[in-house]
Amino acid sequence: MTMSNLAYDATVDGDTSPQDIAAMQALRPVPRISIQAFCETEGVANPVERAGEDRRMTKAHLKVHMGGVPTAIEFYQSAPTPNLILLESRSEPKQLLEQLAQLSEYCDPSSKVVVIGHYNDVGLYRELIRSGISEYVIAPVSMADIVSVVSSIFVDPEAEPLGRSVAFVGAKGGVGSSTIAHNVAWAMSSLFKSEVVVADLDLAFGTANINFDQDPAQGIAEAVFSPERIDEVYLDRLLTQCAEHLSLLAAPSTLERVYDFDPDAFTQLVDTAQRSVPLLVLDVPHVWTGWAKNTLVKADEIVITATPELANLRNTKNLVDMLKRLRPNDPPPKLIINQAGVPKRPEISPSDFAEPLGLTPMSVIGFDPLLFGNAANNGRMLGEMDAKNPVVATINEIAHVLTGRSEIRAKKKAGLGSLLGKLSRNKK
Repeated sequence: MTMSNLAYDATVDGDTSPQDIAAMQALRPVPRISIQAFCETEGVANPVERAGEDRRMTKAHLKVHMGGVPTAIEFYQSAPTPNLILLESRSEPKQLLEQLAQLSEYCDPSSKVVVIGHYNDVGLYRELIRSGISEYVIAPVSMADIVSVVSSIFVDPEAEPLGRSVAFVGAKGGVGSSTIAHNVAWAMSSLFKSEVVVADLDLAFGTANINFDQDPAQGIAEAVFSPERIDEVYLDRLLTQCAEHLSLLAAPSTLERVYDFDPDAFTQLVDTAQRSVPLLVLDVPHVWTGWAKNTLVKADEIVITATPELANLRNTKNLVDMLKRLRPNDPPPKLIINQAGVPKRPEISPSDFAEPLGLTPMSVIGFDPLLFGNAANNGRMLGEMDAKNPVVATINEIAHVLTGRSEIRAKKKAGLGSLLGKLSRNKK
């Protein structure tokens, strides 16, 4: 058993608090390890089980047993020990130390042990550290405490940080999600001089190569169909330089083959890309497959683009509800309302659209067919066509929010006044 020399004073579990969610955003994914927990109370077993469902623990294999240290001793007399053992104990310090000494006879030296105790005793903590315990956590514990302590043991703090992934998806096809994703990526790279990679995941009908005026001979298809070859060097060969700080993993955009993938088809590609660049923009097509769902669930940030119509509202609500259920420890997805103010089209106002979702739209982008059409037909970004256009300013604001340089501000609502007035006039 080894130690990391850190004790945790944990908090009560329940719904994940905003503070826990914020703290967990900085945690990196836990590697592929085996974890077995031996819990004496439901108050500890429940947050441990919830921790195992968090996206940062996806690769870890967690099994929860009821019963404390004595159960673990009996269990490991005939079974190998995992990478990590979580032990809850309500025993007094002396008895706990005796039980741990007995357990150590059956533990592999490489196994790490975390004790969740019910005694806030400095002397006990020091004795546990001397005996080789990795961490001592004081009950009650929260789900965030469990993920944090596992991450602190198995994620190398000296390692290069993973890049941040932002997945863009449309509530329907044709709502402009890809166009916004590409323009936001371009804004991130040009505004902040930060390396950005755009991955076009729509292998059959992707438009990134057209929007960036590129015709690469290879791209994302080579990576997905040859996952055993993916590493940083191979990925770099597949990238196409679009701007000084912007690279593209282009989709072939052909129908010469079908693109049926396993749920984890893009996982290795995304992991490798995140080790290579600070920002990874995932252009996820409007399809509902195992790999599309998996890509959204594992992304650091999700942006849903919708137009202000009923079918879009229904689809957005389904997406938001599903993502909240599958990502309970992450912020909800961001919402962009696009193509607002189409002449003579009945529309749902931004406030009425957002109300059933429980979200404040990150941005409302007005209908501007001339700007978007000219940019698309010329293979240029909006900022290259008309840097002073209000839509470009909105795209830049989105880039600031998604990189953490600013937040969605309530005062933005006031800025929608002219647009809302236009919408009202169009409906009359």
